[in-house]
Amino acid sequence: MTSPTTGRATRTPRRSPAAPADAGRLSPAGVAKEPGTARIAVDLLGGDDAPAVVVDGALRAMRADPDLHLLLVGPTKVAGELIDALDPAQRNRVTVRPAHTAVDMADDPTAARAESTVRAAAAAVRAGQADALVSAGSTGATVTAAALGLGRWPEVRRPALAAALPALSGPVVLLDVGGSLEPGPATLARHAVLGAAYAAVAHGLAAPRVGLLSVGTEPGKGDRARRLADPVLSTVALPAGARYVGLVEGYDVCLGTRADVVVTDGFTGNVLLKAVEGAYAMAGGPPPGGEAPRAAALLGVAGTVVVCHGAAQPDDIASGIALAARLWRRNATDRVAALLAGDRTDRTTDTEVRTS
Repeated sequence: MTSPTTGRATRTPRRSPAAPADAGRLSPAGVAKEPGTARIAVDLLGGDDAPAVVVDGALRAMRADPDLHLLLVGPTKVAGELIDALDPAQRNRVTVRPAHTAVDMADDPTAARAESTVRAAAAAVRAGQADALVSAGSTGATVTAAALGLGRWPEVRRPALAAALPALSGPVVLLDVGGSLEPGPATLARHAVLGAAYAAVAHGLAAPRVGLLSVGTEPGKGDRARRLADPVLSTVALPAGARYVGLVEGYDVCLGTRADVVVTDGFTGNVLLKAVEGAYAMAGGPPPGGEAPRAAALLGVAGTVVVCHGAAQPDDIASGIALAARLWRRNATDRVAALLAGDRTDRTTDTEVRTS
């Protein structure tokens, strides 16, 4: 294992010319605020402490963003409690879609096929009743509902969850953080493409550097999946002028000096994400000017979908809603899809490159 770079990095985050000038201005929820109306469908029954936490978080998001409209998907009584807590003027920005079935964290993700709250929220986005979906419920169920309700992009077999971590040198996009637990080399390569495009669009990074998470930076390091994926990624044509820098290690996620996008499987990514969040808590917070990742964007589906932790607290829900609104206002989904349409990724499937 190589040694990490010591000392504070001084590299200035590289933004593309298309990045909005006010991209760094934060709302109370901790996510950059940009103008324009955004209609967000919120799964009221998603999360360990739903609906109370979701209602509280939605209230905070509403009060922080005067251009935010919410479609509350869940029991009418729960939605009514949120509406009653709003000022009369704010109530005009809230509508309700009744749904009463929640997908429990222990349920099989296919439970999202039924008329659950998360499936109803996805249906609302597809029908044009909302611009984006936010849920703190079962990740598997949310991914399933989004894939079935909104459809997947061409060449994307398994969508990925991408979280932005505040590294010392600027934001680092980590994916997958829970969408696909055991991807093959071709899926990891596709996720590299998704991550590069997302970093360029959502974070304004010019020519993002993409790395594959492993236990060392030397070629051949890592388990069988990493050893197979490394040469595949080295031949992939990445969008937005991105380039593959090879294998990276865990500290590169926090330093940001070697890679702007770090690709890994959903199991490892989820564990790493929560470990980093725990480290922030022990250290009294993330690096100066950064915000702890409270939500992740689902990449690879034909719509804007944001997933919060199951253990999300009100500020986490508010941050997730703010992230969904920001992505919609930036037209991020369409812009990422447009970048993908022009890439020349090798179309090898995971069934053609086995890891065992």
